[in-house]
Amino acid sequence: MKICVHGIGYIGLATAALFANNGHDVVGYDPNEKLVEELRAGNPRTTEDDLREYVLDALDEDFEPSNEVVEADCHIICVPTPYEEESKRADLSYVEMAGQTVAEHLREGDMVILESTVPPGTTEEVLAPILAAAELTPGRDFSLSHCPETVLPGNIAHELVHNDRIIGGIDDESTDKTIALYDPLVEGTIHRAPDATTAEFVKLSQNAYRDVNIAFANELARVAADYGISSRDAIDLANVHPRVDILNPGPGVGGHCLPIDPWFLGQFSDSLNLIESARRVNDGMIDFVIELLEDELSSLENADIAVLGVAYKGNVDDARHSPGLRLVERLTTMEPREVGAAAADGGQTRACGSVRVHDPHVESDESSDIDIVDLETALDGADAVVVCAGHDAFCDINPAEAADLMDGRVIVDSFSILDAVTWREHGFDYAAI
Repeated sequence: MKICVHGIGYIGLATAALFANNGHDVVGYDPNEKLVEELRAGNPRTTEDDLREYVLDALDEDFEPSNEVVEADCHIICVPTPYEEESKRADLSYVEMAGQTVAEHLREGDMVILESTVPPGTTEEVLAPILAAAELTPGRDFSLSHCPETVLPGNIAHELVHNDRIIGGIDDESTDKTIALYDPLVEGTIHRAPDATTAEFVKLSQNAYRDVNIAFANELARVAADYGISSRDAIDLANVHPRVDILNPGPGVGGHCLPIDPWFLGQFSDSLNLIESARRVNDGMIDFVIELLEDELSSLENADIAVLGVAYKGNVDDARHSPGLRLVERLTTMEPREVGAAAADGGQTRACGSVRVHDPHVESDESSDIDIVDLETALDGADAVVVCAGHDAFCDINPAEAADLMDGRVIVDSFSILDAVTWREHGFDYAAI
């Protein structure tokens, strides 16, 4: 089958490779000329070795990156769906533009599949009318379905094939055709949704579920701190109950899914309550990290802070919406906040002397204005260290060597991944979430 994948960024690239490696003739369309040139030169934008090899295999087969859209038997839309910070609503402009582009090349009998994560109703209420501009009727002249991806950064190549899939079309025939397309490629189970809107709702529900459960653990951590006990000890004991499975607390959530997707559920509904509360709890955990810093340092004014980790999770290079980035932003601004010592004085967060960032998986990014330095530079002269990503490499840091480099002896371990006893034996005041 001739397939045109619209958008060959983070997910679209993997999707294009999946189909090309399974015998389909794939054109990966993207307006980013540099991205296409890099792919043609055999240099995919990924640090995941398995995914890189998977893409290179596809390029040797039937995967052609292109800045031009082509007619195809199937158009798969994998474009971004950013959200608007103030309104908490999805920006569907990329989906709309992709739909307009597809409509210009759509033929009777073609398939259109939306993989992008979108608010419920987008496929039928937003995309279908745009595609109808081709003077073809969705569901009669061409099939239209939603098939959301559920891959985890760091393990994309494996999960792309082995994860279950949810597929819902605007009619039964659309669903049947999409299932028939994916079934030979996917080793996980394919689940039939009643319609496209249900499929959209399911993907958002999965991420909202995770966000809410993490928020519960994070709220327990803050309450436990008020009683002077370890939340992790309490959670471990609570989890001995056969029907209790509380997650581990941390500095919040990041990535493109958990901080954003739950808001999409409420785009066309006024019934979000618990989910909104969970979002506030998780976004507010950086305030708690700053409280722990203030408790150990007495004041942040003129303090030199080393932030270790701006990836949103351990051992990946994805820094989108990460707790570490939010912490750096807060420490380097004078924004008012409503918690902690600063609020008690009716004042503002004190400006630090410096904030130096180290992450072994993330490179400096001009768009974020954050300079990633080596570990020694980050620790040199620091008054305190904050571990803000669960990288395995951080567990290998030598406390004695860190003590020799630093001026202070404070460490805030927001993921509780370090050996607290060892760090305390080397003179550190150790605090953790």
